[in-house]
This record gives sequence, structure tokens and C-alpha cells, in this order.
Amino acid sequence: MITVPKRDQILVGLDIGTTKICAIVAEVTDAGALNVIGVGTSPSRGLRKGVVVDIESTVESIKKAVEEAELMAAVQINSVYTGIAGSHISAENCKGVVALKRAEVTREDIHRAIESARTLAVIPHERRILHVLPREFMVDGQEGVREPLGLSGNRLEVNVHVITGAVTSAQNIIKSVNRAGLDVVDIILQPLASSEAVLSQEERDLGVAMVDLGGGTTDLAIFLDGSIRHSAVLPIGGQNLTKDLAIGLLTSQTEAEKIKTLHGIARTELVTGHQTVEVPSVGDRPARTFSRRDIAEILEPRVEEMFELVRREIARAGYEGMLGAGVVITGGTSLLDGMPDAAEKVLNLPARRGAPSGVGGLRDIVGHPSHATGVGLLLHARRHADDMETAGLRNGGAWAKMFGWTKRVLEVF
Repeated sequence: MITVPKRDQILVGLDIGTTKICAIVAEVTDAGALNVIGVGTSPSRGLRKGVVVDIESTVESIKKAVEEAELMAAVQINSVYTGIAGSHISAENCKGVVALKRAEVTREDIHRAIESARTLAVIPHERRILHVLPREFMVDGQEGVREPLGLSGNRLEVNVHVITGAVTSAQNIIKSVNRAGLDVVDIILQPLASSEAVLSQEERDLGVAMVDLGGGTTDLAIFLDGSIRHSAVLPIGGQNLTKDLAIGLLTSQTEAEKIKTLHGIARTELVTGHQTVEVPSVGDRPARTFSRRDIAEILEPRVEEMFELVRREIARAGYEGMLGAGVVITGGTSLLDGMPDAAEKVLNLPARRGAPSGVGGLRDIVGHPSHATGVGLLLHARRHADDMETAGLRNGGAWAKMFGWTKRVLEVF
């Protein structure tokens, strides 16, 4: 007898990426654990560098991924948690302060302090706040407070990390999901989601840079003393490597992607032996033969450029020399042979490849760096579900509740 999960036990993470769209379905157990019961993927046809540029193609890709996940999980998907990325993402740090109503800090005081900081952020009309993340609290000037609830005092201050995105980019993601017949419960910055899946608490405490190497973008999140300190989305990714190979090997991008996956290596000095690869040419021209070293010589400069951009961003944010836990790379492009070595060389930090954890069920399928964002969306959903009326909110869900604009936007369409 097959047991069909109840709808209120189901959470769905929808990773809308530049090269692929992935839907991951998880069942929440009575103990609060997440068991993955379905996964669906589809090539992404309508995005460029993390931003929707063709809604109809994006809708079709979403439908295919969701239908595959529904079939595997034997459930009907109605609402999802989805991510957002792209070079339009920006962040700033703000401070809020309130006088305590009583002699000790209450949850209401914490919320008031965070709201005070949020209202002080200078947000242009064409942008909207995605996340307001507390970095540090201070009670009567005492710094370094992580959890102020219950502490005695008269004044509560908070430093927050405010992440914003372009209204139109968020609209197009929500519109695409809605046209696929689904509701958006919440929309989450992709590097935050990936961080939930691949970082340990110890790494967050010591200081770590999480680098999600996607197809169209490279996402960065810096943590120190247990909280997020900086985030950025850089407009470079695995597609740049594929294009370089296609040009350098005089082949199609489809073949270049296969060669990158099967034979690519990020550093020439890691190449051993004299392995050769037969590369199909475009049109009726005969195939050519290249060595694996030839392939590495094409990939290495672009890989170094990717990590150099990350290094500059870390330095610009002021965290150079402060990341005791080094760097964790994840995402599909991180699987390129030699990537951790390349990261260590350019960033001068210890590096490891991060695979998502924290879920059960189909771990063999989702325990892969390319699923870091999808799994992270589920972990975020479980952790924040108590802050929402229900995990199946309609008409824009938490996004609309927090900012009061999504429902009006969708009614226009």
C-alpha cells in the first residue's frame, strides 16, 4: 500500500537557474526532519545571468521540472519557495535603535529594532527589500550580543544586512511561476539558500566565504561570528567556460559543455599523462583531436578570472584576512576537476567543495553541489515556516505579506 503524504507535510524548493530549473519535493516528518521524495529537472531556456529574459520559455521549463517532481513524489504541487539572483542584487548594512518598554528585551522589542533599521535603509523606488538579516545586537552599548531576548537593559540596537533586488526581476520570476500554475510562498536570495545547505555552524562562526558557481552567475555570501556580513552576485559563471571552450576548440556549445563536464580541468599543472579528446567540428568538417592540457589551458584563465572577482569582492567588503574557515565552493560549476585547488591559489584561502546536507530521503540524488540552492530553499522554508500563516499561502505568499506589492503587480497581468 502506497502512503500519499498529506499536503500540509509537503515543502517544495524551485531553483530557477540560468542553465537548469530544478524542483525538489520534501516531506516534513513529525520530528521536523525533511525527507526528499521527488526531484525534477529541466534545461532552462529563458534566463540570462540569473534574470528572466523570455517568460514563455521559462514557464515551459518550470512546468517540465515540476511535472517530473510530481510524478516521482506522487503529489500535486501547488506552491513553491523559489530563489532569486542576478547582478541587480545589492546589499547594505544599517543600524536600528529602540528604547525598551520594560526592563528586559522582548520579542516585540527585537522586531521593532529590526523594523527601525529597515526603515532607515535608502531604497530607490525601482527596488524592493528581499531580506533584512540581523548581524549583531547591542544592549545598553554592550556589543556582540547574538540573542538579546530576556536581557536586562534600557536600549536595544541592531546592525542588519539589507538585501534588495530590482522590482522587475522579482516580478518576472513570480509571474513565470504563477503562469506555470503555482503560487510563490517566499522568494529567497540564492546564495543565502545555498549557504543553508552547505555551511556548518563552526564555519559561520570562524568566518567563511560561500561561493556558489552557477551557470550564469557566481553568488557570494560572507559569514563571520555566526551571521551574514556581506552578499553579492557576480555576472560570471559556467556558461563563460563553455563559450571559451566552444571558441577555442572550434566546436558547438553543446559539445563544449560535454567536453567541459567529462574532460575539463581548472589548472594545467594538475594534468597528468597524455590523454587526448576527439572534438566534433561544426558543420561537415572533420573532427579534431586535442589534449587534455589544451582544454585546461583554455579553461584556466577564465577560472582564475572568476575567483579573482570573488577575491576583489571580499577585499572590497573589508573581510580579507578575516575568514578563518576559508572558502566553500558549491554549485554545478564547482564540480570541474581542480576547482578547489584553483580557489586556493587565487584566494589564498583553504577551500573545500560543499555538497548539500540536512535532508533525508533521496540523498543520493540531491546530495550534489548542483542541488545546493534547491536543498537550501527547503531548509529555509522549514526554518521560517512558523513565521507564516501556512506553508501554502496564496497570491504571492510571504512576499506579498512582507512588502504588500506582489498581489497588486500580479493583478496587472
